[in-house]
Amino acid sequence: MVRADLAPYAAQEARSRGRQHAEPEATSRSPFQRDRDRIVHSAAFRRLEYKTQVFVNHEGDLFRTRLTHSLEVAQIARSVARSLRLNEDLTEAISLAHDLGHTPFGHAGQDALNECMREHGGFEHNLQSLRVVDELEERYAAFDGLNLCFETREGILKHCSLENARKLGDVGARFIQRQQPSIEAQLANLADEIAYNNHDIDDGLRSGLLTLRQLADVPLFARHARSVETEYPELPERRLTHETVRRMINTLVTDLQAETSRRIADAAVASIEDVRRAPVLVGFSPALRAEADDLKRFLHQNLYRHYQVMRMTAKARRIVADLFRAFLDEPRLLPLDHQARVTAHAPRGIADYVAGMTDRYAIKEHRRLFAIGES
Repeated sequence: MVRADLAPYAAQEARSRGRQHAEPEATSRSPFQRDRDRIVHSAAFRRLEYKTQVFVNHEGDLFRTRLTHSLEVAQIARSVARSLRLNEDLTEAISLAHDLGHTPFGHAGQDALNECMREHGGFEHNLQSLRVVDELEERYAAFDGLNLCFETREGILKHCSLENARKLGDVGARFIQRQQPSIEAQLANLADEIAYNNHDIDDGLRSGLLTLRQLADVPLFARHARSVETEYPELPERRLTHETVRRMINTLVTDLQAETSRRIADAAVASIEDVRRAPVLVGFSPALRAEADDLKRFLHQNLYRHYQVMRMTAKARRIVADLFRAFLDEPRLLPLDHQARVTAHAPRGIADYVAGMTDRYAIKEHRRLFAIGES
């Protein structure tokens, strides 16, 4: 049944392109609700609790992990989806699944694994997330993966090379045809940016790697911090940070809603097919886009390239590369259940194993293989 409460350009379960493997529909949940539940119950989703955002898991208990980040993305995306009359369940499913393929140690791990896989097709965490839900999860008797709806799978695949797109069939077709995904998928992508930029500020200040003095040169942060200080001149730094970040997120979300509504009206989209043929519809206004980009540049230069983060990044790259090469040289070092998976294409199977590790498991595996006295 087509839902009358949704906008005409929203994704509708009744018009879904369906699943790769036919299944009876659930009696009490919509297909996109079912996708969300399958993602939440997956092993890959649970492992996100111990996968890094910026700070490696053992560096502190209060820093963001991939799990808390994914929950924050879903919260932001679902709130905006409701205001725009989009499909909240699809938006939430995509948001919760977008990092399932991330390696241990964040982008450092991804870069190291991509280098290891250079001669074997490369490695990209976004494509790996799709691989997780299509092939690697082992929860069902009738099929590999989670057998998610096309629209959820499409939303997980935010970007893809033409070479890989040609191998993916229908879910890769839009990259060849130069079309857009659903508005729900576009929204999850921007919610991801809002979450990690603003919460990396919080974690950076908590860690001591960033200071409020540095952030005074970042227009988006400085403008909101001044407003908070004017209203609450005696506010302690910790609460000042929380209130400033909260207001920044509100400003970004409010602008995103208004700009997206404007773009939708200008493009006169009346169906999801119109959305696919239109330019990108979800975005910030030009002025706020410029401020958000300034914030991203600041974080890259002052947090992600901070010498303490770079030291851990160097260690992380070494751990991932060492593990991959050790298993490639001698696959019998792998656990027995993984040995069976690498027989057909050893490099990809080893990449799957390493990518699925949590930060602390990768550290333990490295010690077992390379430290004398460990087993």
